[in-house]
Amino acid sequence: MESKIRGNVLSELPNGKQFCFPSVSQGMRPTSHWKTSFGARAFRGFQDCFFRDRPMDTARVAVVGAGLMGLSTAVCVSRLAPRCSVTVIADKFTPDTTSDVAAGMLIPHAYPDTPIHKQKQWFRETFDHLLSIASSAEAGDAGVLLVSGWQIFQSLPTEEVPFWADVVLGFRKMTEEELKKFPQHVFGQAFTTLKCEGSAYLPWLEKRVKGSGGQILTRRVEDLWELHPSFDIVVNCTGLGSRQLAGDSKIFPVRGQVLKVQAPWVKHFIRDGSGLTYIYPGISHVTLGGTRQKGDWNLSPDAEISRDIFSRCCALEPSLRGACDIREKVGLRPSRPGVRLQKELLARDGQRLPVVHHYGHGAGGFSVHWGTALEAARLVSECVHALRTHTPKSKL
Repeated sequence: MESKIRGNVLSELPNGKQFCFPSVSQGMRPTSHWKTSFGARAFRGFQDCFFRDRPMDTARVAVVGAGLMGLSTAVCVSRLAPRCSVTVIADKFTPDTTSDVAAGMLIPHAYPDTPIHKQKQWFRETFDHLLSIASSAEAGDAGVLLVSGWQIFQSLPTEEVPFWADVVLGFRKMTEEELKKFPQHVFGQAFTTLKCEGSAYLPWLEKRVKGSGGQILTRRVEDLWELHPSFDIVVNCTGLGSRQLAGDSKIFPVRGQVLKVQAPWVKHFIRDGSGLTYIYPGISHVTLGGTRQKGDWNLSPDAEISRDIFSRCCALEPSLRGACDIREKVGLRPSRPGVRLQKELLARDGQRLPVVHHYGHGAGGFSVHWGTALEAARLVSECVHALRTHTPKSKL
């Protein structure tokens, strides 16, 4: 099995082979990936190298998955869970995750199995977190910005004022003059929200994981039990991978195809109330969408769908016909009736492994990611407390 170490240095492998890293003082450019090749059995010894000098009462936490949920959870665990070492393990990192394809607009999607007050809490915590970044010197590096615009409807919505209206900025009903821009629509909402660009935000989160002492390891996990006993707690943030890793038959893909175009004159977002057609301007491009194809695993762009997306978006914003550098992107949203935020105690051959599940956000991941990551970190803290209560420090 092949593994890669990202970020921190390992100078000797469990199989006794020496591994030398180029140093800046030698005039060589430091690398961000290091490759090692050794068997699955050697993985435990490999982890021992990582944790050889850790305090005996430090809980070892593995976060499986390096998309938006995995990295944000790793940061929150590092901040909130006492005396924990955090390792992020995944076989895919940015720019090859679903989070890199997502538009990243903070407009909540409803989860049928989750109480509204809980969804609003998650959204508010996420909005406040990103607003603080957007107001700081980190905004550019993190890819976070405020965007104003309109959500428009061809018929009156069931709720003219959604549950999140007092979280976004300046929410109001559109005027008749504003609606003249959209003659096929009869009602609209104007507000300012946040956009979070995954291609910048994920590397920004990864940097914070490393900055807090976390490790990042490239490795495909086939079974969560592979991580026992090298880790005391596992956080499952694998999205669709949870069908296999957690045996979750409730999670399914919802295929989303978008276009990333150059149209720097477009400054306001436009979103049809159905959520199927949208125009989201960002820092480096405008995202045009989209599709919502349940159960479709196809990651290849469909030219006919791209033409349809472009046509629908041009109907809302005719100036887009002058857009250039049009690129097609496809992602599979990990969807289920409700986000899974839950502790589970796995048991095998008399051994136990606490697992915290954090996945299933579907199309609304960016809107609630920080709020759900905070909750996942609290669950991890509960697991750590249980370990320290029932396990001698020398065994941790």
